[in-house]
Amino acid sequence: MKDLIKYLGVIILLIGVVVLAVPTFQGTLNNTLLIVGFTLIIVGYLGHIVINKKVE
Repeated sequence: MKDLIKYLGVIILLIGVVVLAVPTFQGTLNNTLLIVGFTLIIVGYLGHIVINKKVE
């Protein structure tokens, strides 16, 4: 379980990448999806840093 928590930030970051990639391939871009994807990427990046400092 501790290993899964350690990679939670990376998982959130990858979800953000998927949120950005899927509409791009479908050809339907709108600002809401871009903002959600960008927010998930930033939260995943910062979460990864914070979680790894606390888990160790």
